[in-house]
Amino acid sequence: MRKTFSIALTLLALIGMTPLLGACHTTAGVGEDISAGGHAMTNSAEKHTP
Repeated sequence: MRKTFSIALTLLALIGMTPLLGACHTTAGVGEDISAGGHAMTNSAEKHTP
């Protein structure tokens, strides 16, 4: 009984952590997109300054 409970608790913890691990890549991707947008704005401003 105790072993079954331990296995079930471990599986529940792993299933619960799955979205958090997937969010790491999403957050990194958003940071790269924001950075690229900032670089594009900077380059555009430098090109259009008199």
